[in-house]
Amino acid sequence: MRVLVWNEYRHEKTKPEVAKVYPDGIHGAIAGFLQSKQVEVRTATLDEEEHGLTEEVLERTDVLLWWGHVAHDEVQDEIIARVHKRVLEGMGLIVLHSGHFSKIFKRLMGTTCDLKWRVADERERLWVVDPSHPIVDGIGEYIELEKEEMYGEHFDIPAPDQLIFISWFEGGEIFRSGCTYQRGKGRIFYFRPGHETYPTYHNPEIQRVIKNAVDWVKPEFGIATNYGKAEPLESISSKKEMK
Repeated sequence: MRVLVWNEYRHEKTKPEVAKVYPDGIHGAIAGFLQSKQVEVRTATLDEEEHGLTEEVLERTDVLLWWGHVAHDEVQDEIIARVHKRVLEGMGLIVLHSGHFSKIFKRLMGTTCDLKWRVADERERLWVVDPSHPIVDGIGEYIELEKEEMYGEHFDIPAPDQLIFISWFEGGEIFRSGCTYQRGKGRIFYFRPGHETYPTYHNPEIQRVIKNAVDWVKPEFGIATNYGKAEPLESISSKKEMK
C-alpha cells in the first residue's frame, strides 16, 4: 500500500514550541509510525512544487493524509481539483484536525465545515460510539488526552455515514471527532485531535486509530464503471419484430 502524508509544514518552521514537539514536522512524525514492510510512506508539503501533489505522485497514492491550518488559501485550486478527482476514483483520504477547513474537505463535504474552538490546555476524552468499526480495532471505550485544543458543536458537516468518535472536553463541549464518508469510489475519514503544540501524534492509541484508518480507507478494487452515452444492452429492433 502506498501512503502519502501531506502537511503545510509552516508552524514547525516558525514556532519553536511546535518544532520541539515535532522536530521532523508533523508529516515526519506520522510517516514514522505508519512506515512498515506492508506500507510505503512518502511525504509532501505546501511549499514544494505543485505542493508535492503532482499528477504522477497522486496516481501512485492509495491513501492521502492531510494536515493543514494557517495556509488553506495558499493551496492552488487546480491541485485541489486533482486531489478531488483521485478521491472520486477511489483514493482514500484521511483529514486530520484543522484540515476540516482545507479546500479539499470543504469541497467534498459541500458545507462550511465551521465549528467552535478554544486553546486552553483542556482534557479531551474521545468516546468510541461504534465499537464494531475496524477503525477502533484495539481501542478501548475511550481515548483520553491530557491536553488538546477544544473543538465544539455545531460542526457544519453533512451527517456522517458512520460516526466513530464523540469527544468530550473539560470545558463542557462535545464534538463529532471521528466521521466517515464515501464520495464516488473513495472513502474519507475525518479525525479531530492533533493540535500542533501538543504531542498528540506521539500517543500510541492515536497512532493505532490512524493506522487502522489507513487500512480502512484504502481502495477496494471492484468492477469497472462506465459513464456517458451507452448502447442498449438488448436489441430494440428484435423486440419490435417479436411484437
